[in-house]
Amino acid sequence: MIPEARTQPSIRRDFVEWHRGRQPYVFWALDVDVPAVADDVARHARLLGDALLEGYCRQPHVTLDVCGFPSRRPLYDDEFGPALLARQLAALRLARPEPFSIEIGEADSFLSAPYLTVRDTEGGIGALRRCLAIDGAHRLFGDYVPHVTIGLYARSLLFSELRARLLAGRCDGLVFPVARLSLMGYAPAEIGGRLDRLADYELAACDWRWCDAAPLDALDFLRAGAPES
Repeated sequence: MIPEARTQPSIRRDFVEWHRGRQPYVFWALDVDVPAVADDVARHARLLGDALLEGYCRQPHVTLDVCGFPSRRPLYDDEFGPALLARQLAALRLARPEPFSIEIGEADSFLSAPYLTVRDTEGGIGALRRCLAIDGAHRLFGDYVPHVTIGLYARSLLFSELRARLLAGRCDGLVFPVARLSLMGYAPAEIGGRLDRLADYELAACDWRWCDAAPLDALDFLRAGAPES
């Protein structure tokens, strides 16, 4: 008899063997932190209760691809420098992907985390990911499933039971207009900590801007390599 799948719990500790003191960890995403989405995320988190790891406070977002740890002279596969960012911006400006809409719908789950489904109804997410890929390859490995994370599981529990609780939750769905993609970052020592929006790329205007509130003191070399429009 095949044992029934169980959730894969996360633990709250500093994974220093991964980040080795490097920060922030940087990635491309769609910022979908609006009240309707945030409320839906919070409601489903309440449905799962103590099945979720406490303290998860990441703002709602849809990850597109990762960059990694910024470095003046990248040595490792999980590091990147100004050249990567410059190539991605050049690809965006050449392709000129237009604003589009996505559908954020019902809840579902990976073994490690529950999420709200995201449907790329107009193909906009796919177009952006093609621009972010370098030589046809993405730095975000594995099968890509666009989603909005609800939280992280805290314990090993029967996956079917938790998924049934999620699917039973009411969800009206939301059509979300996408006008920009954002470069985001987080402190890797904080599991599920808040995100910083570092920069935005406006689709209609092909306009790239670093965010004033972003902690840019450690990223000046990236800013110099990928200047504002």
